[in-house]
Amino acid sequence: MPTAPVLDRRRLRVLPQTFAGFWPIERPAWWSDAIVLIGIVVLLYGCVRLAVGAPKIIRGRGISLSPAVLPYYAALSLARMTAAYVLSIAFTLVYGYKAAFDRRASRVLLPLLDVLQSVPILSFLPVVLLSLTALLPQALAAELAAIILIFTSQVWNMTFAWYQSLRTVPRDLREAGRVFQLRGLLRLTTIELPFAAIGLIWNSMMSWAGGWFFLMAAEIFTVGQRDFRLPGLGAYLSQAAAAGDGRAVGYGVTMLILVIVVLDQLVWRPLLAWADRFKVELVESAEPPSSWFYNVLLDSKIFAAFRARLHRWLETISERTRADGVPAPGSLRRTHPGRLLSLVWANSGLLFGGFLLYGVVRAAMMLTGVHVAEWGQIVVGTAATFMRVTAALAFTLAWTIPLGVAIGFNSRLARWCQPIVQIAASVPATALFPVLLVAMLRVAGGMNLAAIVLMLMGTQWYVLFNVIAGATAIPQDLKYSSALLGMGRADRWRTLILPSLFPYLVTGAITATGGAWNASIVAEYSTFGGRTVQTTGLGALISHATAEGAYPLLLAATLTMILIVTLLNRLVWRRLYSLAEERFRME
Repeated sequence: MPTAPVLDRRRLRVLPQTFAGFWPIERPAWWSDAIVLIGIVVLLYGCVRLAVGAPKIIRGRGISLSPAVLPYYAALSLARMTAAYVLSIAFTLVYGYKAAFDRRASRVLLPLLDVLQSVPILSFLPVVLLSLTALLPQALAAELAAIILIFTSQVWNMTFAWYQSLRTVPRDLREAGRVFQLRGLLRLTTIELPFAAIGLIWNSMMSWAGGWFFLMAAEIFTVGQRDFRLPGLGAYLSQAAAAGDGRAVGYGVTMLILVIVVLDQLVWRPLLAWADRFKVELVESAEPPSSWFYNVLLDSKIFAAFRARLHRWLETISERTRADGVPAPGSLRRTHPGRLLSLVWANSGLLFGGFLLYGVVRAAMMLTGVHVAEWGQIVVGTAATFMRVTAALAFTLAWTIPLGVAIGFNSRLARWCQPIVQIAASVPATALFPVLLVAMLRVAGGMNLAAIVLMLMGTQWYVLFNVIAGATAIPQDLKYSSALLGMGRADRWRTLILPSLFPYLVTGAITATGGAWNASIVAEYSTFGGRTVQTTGLGALISHATAEGAYPLLLAATLTMILIVTLLNRLVWRRLYSLAEERFRME
């Protein structure tokens, strides 16, 4: 067995020493949250006002249930997913980098990220669709709204994972970058992206799985007499489920599984095999991840020429960066804008502030239309949904941590389980939920249990994929060292596994919690077979207000959900992020 340097066992015991300093962390900038929330309120109000002016009757395209159309529908859905993912990865890299390293910008970007992650897009989708329809042709508005919905289901966990990786890059790697004068794009491609590669790939896989979950809502959506259906795999599954056509559901699920397996073999598995080289470790794993398609690419002359050209491009950037030299700290002087530019900025700020004030006043006037009894329903519904979200998260952590560690530690198990997990995470729970609901309604408290189960089906994968990424990223030399020290199972979990997983668990939990609040909109209120069933909850209130066109109640319930999730992120998850950055950095 390969050997590794023996580590002091006391240095591995980091977890019990960290939570004593949990609360004394940098004071949050509440004014940033307030400004961001005001901006969201104004945006919501503006979209609602545009939605009022949308056409009263909109006819969507018919959806065929013939198996012959499935390849065409799958290609359309794959194109929408790809467009949303390209937007997501671009947003992730730029936004996460700015939030991680620009202290002034982070005061606004981090609260904004919390708020955006908490926006219940399923309740916001009608407003987005109707407002876009008032401005754009129907077909273009429906396509843009579908891509926006899929984008919002993909981007947040990737952004949080990228931000977490940037904040936990080992200090010795940072110092090496300074010694070799790596700056800008060169530092990004040689230090930061390689260190974050494993987490980004696993979260990209999760983003695609989450995108399939929301695809059904994105491609087949109706508000009263307004029909926004789009041909695609999600619309096919929705139409088949609504029609009770089990054979068509089977055809659709089979096509979805086929697409997932092809993506796993041609995209994700090669990327994981390639990213294994970026693990921060002194000893190579005995069984690194492998991919037949990755081996084919390595043997390809065309791919070799592409790699050579890419390397030459990076070397050119490196030479130009080094030629520029590193400016001395004292040589960087802040340039002050002229009086005219300062005047322009001041006037722009006044105009923007006036616009926000006007929007807040108009939104407040709309909220006056919410009756006292409806505010009471919002309070009770918020408490009920909070309890379901907490129960779903507790159950998720109970089973995802051991399974994720087993997959991350055993490459043979990973080869078999990886596609299975992707398929299970990608099959839209909303397609199977009516069947599950019919069975559970016969049990006492069936709707409450069904709501928790649907929350689990849609959000537990965020935690599992992050746990697998964290377990995979644990250096092999630390595993050998824990074995050489003779650690038992409990000591190994307490001193190595849980501390290493902690940053990934925070990322998975924050996105899973936000996803559970969003999933409550379809979990607590369901319509099938001409029958509507619901339970007490904030998500049910949002769905009911959407169906009835009660815009004041919809605005009030949506803002309540945003406020609750933002407070949870600020009071709990942001502190845990700081704890992960301070105590659980891989050095």
